[in-house]
Amino acid sequence: MTFDPKSFLKTLTALPGVYRMLDDSSQVLYVGKARNLKQRVSSYFRENQASAKTRSLVARIHTIEVTVTHTEVEALILESALIKELRPRYNILLRDDKGYPYIHVSADDFPRLSLHRGAKRGSGRYFGPYPNANAVRDTLDLLQKIFRLRACEDSFFRARTRPCLQYQIKRCTAPCVGRVDKDAYQRQLRDAVLFLEGRSGQVIEDLAQRMETRAAELKFEEAALYRDQIIELRQIQQRQHVEGERGDLDVVACALRGGAACVQVFVFRDGRLLGNRAFFPTLPENEAVGAILSAFLGQYYLDKVIPDEMLLSHEPQDALLLGQALQERAGRRIALVTHPRGERARWLELARRNAEQALAAQWASQAGMRRRLEALQEALGIDHALTRLECFDISHTRGEATVAACVVFGAEGPLKTDYRRYNIEGIAPGDDYAALRQALIRRYSRLREENGRLPDILFVDGGKGQLTEAGEMLEELQVTGVMPVGIAKGPARKPGLETLYLFNERRPIILSADAVALHLVQHIRDEAHRFAIAGHRQRRAKARAGSALDVISGIGPRRRQALLRQFGGVKQVAQAGVEDLSRVEGISAELAQRIYDAFHVDR
Repeated sequence: MTFDPKSFLKTLTALPGVYRMLDDSSQVLYVGKARNLKQRVSSYFRENQASAKTRSLVARIHTIEVTVTHTEVEALILESALIKELRPRYNILLRDDKGYPYIHVSADDFPRLSLHRGAKRGSGRYFGPYPNANAVRDTLDLLQKIFRLRACEDSFFRARTRPCLQYQIKRCTAPCVGRVDKDAYQRQLRDAVLFLEGRSGQVIEDLAQRMETRAAELKFEEAALYRDQIIELRQIQQRQHVEGERGDLDVVACALRGGAACVQVFVFRDGRLLGNRAFFPTLPENEAVGAILSAFLGQYYLDKVIPDEMLLSHEPQDALLLGQALQERAGRRIALVTHPRGERARWLELARRNAEQALAAQWASQAGMRRRLEALQEALGIDHALTRLECFDISHTRGEATVAACVVFGAEGPLKTDYRRYNIEGIAPGDDYAALRQALIRRYSRLREENGRLPDILFVDGGKGQLTEAGEMLEELQVTGVMPVGIAKGPARKPGLETLYLFNERRPIILSADAVALHLVQHIRDEAHRFAIAGHRQRRAKARAGSALDVISGIGPRRRQALLRQFGGVKQVAQAGVEDLSRVEGISAELAQRIYDAFHVDR
C-alpha cells in the first residue's frame, strides 16, 4: 500500500509538534519539528522538489506519525530526544559519547580522588564535567604530582601495611600507614579543591605564605616543598591561556568539507580550560553548517550540563528557538554568542582550527580514502581498482621562479614521501604548457628508466590545453596504463563546479557538488596547488637573495626592521605565533596572519 499524502494532509493539524516519517518496515526515516505541522509536512510533497535528499526521502515514506506539543520549543526538545533514541538515517546524527566524566572527591577522613562517569550517587564532591576521560586522567595525574593525594581504591587503601610505590615516587603522602595526619592531608585536599574550582591564584598565595613561615622557622625542607608546588602551579597558569575568564563556558566550532563535518567542543568550567573533544556527526546530503550546528547542540546538550554561555563558530539554524529550548532545559538564561571579541574570539578561532585539522585527519583516513577511490573509479568508468593517483600544478609570479609540483595519493591518502618539485628552466616566462611539459618529461622519463611505479590516473590542474599537453607527452614517452584527466575550474573558480576532461574524449564529466568522487579530486588538486605555491615561494625568496620577509606583501624596510629588532632574527620570526607578531608596532592582525602563513605554508 503506497502512502497517500493528500488524504493524510487533509486530517493533519496546524498546531506545533513533531513528525516521524517511516518506511514500509516501520523503520523511522526522519524526525522533524514544526511550528505548523500541516504547513511543514506539506512542503515535502510539492512538485519540482529541488533537494535530492528530500526526493529520496519522500519516495520511501510509507506512513507519517505526529506528536502535537504546546509550543515549538517543546517540539524542538522532543525532536532532539527522538533523534538521539531512534537515529533516523536522514537526520544529522551525533554518536553517543556516554556522557561527561567527572572527578570525584570522596567524603572520607582521607578522601580519594577518582574518575567518575554516570549517576552521582556516592557522597562527596564532583568536579567537571570534563570533555573526555583523558582530560580527567591528566588532571588527576597533576593533582597527585602537586598535592600528593591518594587515588587508590578503598580496599587497597585499607589493606596496606607499608607505603606503596606512589609514596616512593612522591605522588602520595601515604595516609594508609600514618605517614601524614588528617589535618595535614585535609590542608592538601583544600588546596586541590581550590585548584579544581579554578582558584589557583589563591592556592599560590596561600602556599607562598606557608613557604615564608617555614623559612622563618628554619624549616627549609618544608619550605622547599611549598616552593616546588608554587613553581608547578605557576607553570600550569602559564599554559592556561584564559586569563580573566569566569564561570562556565563552552566553545563550539563546526567545519564542513566534502560531505563530512567535525564539531569541536572546548570546555571551560570555573574559568579553567578542562580540554576539548572532536565529534563527527553522520550527515545526510547537502547539509549546511547552520543546520549541523543546530542539530548537534540539540542532541549534545540533551543530557549534559549546559553552561551559562556558548561561543559558536556559525549562526545555528533557528537560533532563537534553540536558545529558548536550551534555557528551558537549564532553567536559566543561556547566551549563544557568534561574534565574540578579545580573548574569546581567540578561543573561538582556535576551536575552528582544531575542527578543520580533525576533519582533515578524518578525511585522510584509510577507510574514507577507499570509499572515495571506489567512487572515483565508478565515475570515470575504470574497470580496475585505483591504487595510485598523481597530480601536477604549476606556480610562478609573472613567470618568475616557476616551480612544478607533483603530489601522490594512494589507498592510505597522501604519500608525502613521494611528492616531488621541479624547478623549471629555459622556457618563456609564464608559459604554463612548456613548464608542464618539462615537468612531465623529467618525472616519467625517470620512472621508466628506474622501473618506478606509475599512477592509475594523472591529474593536471587545468582544462583541455593542459590535458592535451599531458596526454601527448605520455604518448611520446610511451607510457601506457595511465589515464590523463584535466581538472577545469568552474565559473569564478567556485568549488563544486569543476569539470573533468578525459584525454581523447569529447564529452566532459560533470559531477554533482556533493559527489564523493569530486571531493577526492578537489582534495588532490588543492594539495598539488599548496605544494606548488610553497616551492615557488621558497625559490623566489632564495632568488631575490634577501630576507624571507621581503617576499611577504605588506612588509617594507621599516616593518622588517621592527620584526627583526623585536624577535632577533628571521628564524625567531618564523617560530612566533600570530598574537606575538601582531604585538609588534605596525603589524596588524591581518598582516600577522599573512606572515605566519608564509612561514607555515608546508604544514
